[in-house]
Amino acid sequence: FGVNKFAVVDRDDTRDVVILNQNVETKIQKGETLIIGTCSPRREEMAIGFLQKALPQLNKDFRIQTKDIRGNVDTRLRKLDSGEYDGIILAAAGLNRLLNSLADAPAIQELLSNKRLVFLPLIECVPAPCQGAIVAEAHPSNIKAVEVLHAINDAELTNACVQEKKLAKQYGTGCLQRFGVTTISYGSSRVLYAAGKDGDGNTFAIWSGLPSLQISSKNFFSTTDFMGSFFQYEYSQDIVGITEPVVYVANYKAAEKEEIIEQLKEKRVWAAGTKTWFELAKKGIWVEGSADAFGLEFLQIPWQMPLIGISKNEIAVVTNSQSAGIWRSKGWKTYGTYFTSEKYVPEIEQQVKNADIIFWTSFRQYEQYKNAVKENAVHSCPYGETAAQFKAAGISPVVFPNIKAFQQWRQTSAR
Repeated sequence: FGVNKFAVVDRDDTRDVVILNQNVETKIQKGETLIIGTCSPRREEMAIGFLQKALPQLNKDFRIQTKDIRGNVDTRLRKLDSGEYDGIILAAAGLNRLLNSLADAPAIQELLSNKRLVFLPLIECVPAPCQGAIVAEAHPSNIKAVEVLHAINDAELTNACVQEKKLAKQYGTGCLQRFGVTTISYGSSRVLYAAGKDGDGNTFAIWSGLPSLQISSKNFFSTTDFMGSFFQYEYSQDIVGITEPVVYVANYKAAEKEEIIEQLKEKRVWAAGTKTWFELAKKGIWVEGSADAFGLEFLQIPWQMPLIGISKNEIAVVTNSQSAGIWRSKGWKTYGTYFTSEKYVPEIEQQVKNADIIFWTSFRQYEQYKNAVKENAVHSCPYGETAAQFKAAGISPVVFPNIKAFQQWRQTSAR
């Protein structure tokens, strides 16, 4: 922030959003090249590779190419509308503020009215440090102005922005950097995440503020080493008709049947995480955004932003039949499209018996092998429904933001 005194007075959603013309799907089907407007090396580094997998995979030959774009938000939207670009990348915060402006909203709404949106995930496409924040500055010699700054400053937002800038400084400075840094809040916890390429071109990803686990001289077991070995899947023969306009897909396995796939192609679809997003894209489904594997509750505030405008009564959750009851108890309209049944694996049971610390990716894994767990074993898991179910069972797990955060911690901390 330089030598000036400053105050952070507001912060909107930190995500980037890709705005695309309606004919993009046709161009993908034909295997043509999409021209995406951006003048940010960070966005070019992260977003383009992500979009190549995240847009509907209607033809394996389509490609994405970037082209510089300049101008205010409305100028860029008009360039997109004229067909000079197939898509552009902007900060969601700027669009939200314009849509909240009585003077600007009508023109922006008109320019967005016939467009497709993709909200880039925070983990794969990390926002710039302090993105979405409004900062007021004053020269230190202006005493009255400094007093005003103290009065309007949001200490929590300021601390987050300062920490993001400090972390960013370790990897490079200036607007030409190819990495991002952002603060992620989940429940009552907060972490910093930075990823991309540093000033020397080295790829990195780092979480700051993750929970601590003392693993020295301990036997550690993670169920991530046996993913796919816990359950087998059987698909319901019932006809499912989804009436809601928005669908949250909790797991890509919920969208295996052709009747579900065809319905999702007509909906606004949100995915639980990147894996589910990519699998849906392979089926030709347009995905608007994801929960970054933080759980559905992570999206409830973003869904209310002017740029999205989704209410709870418009949303259907598509998941497995066993989990459907949990979602319904929380007031969500839910469709169960498949059943899961446990598979017994002796090696997993032995690993659980020996473990002092266990990372579970779902509560059902714990229920399946809980009789083999040591009495004093330490449990850990990702944030979201898994953590909520552990707590409901009277267990206080060590909670990581999501599975990717745990894996990063494991690489740097576990033997």
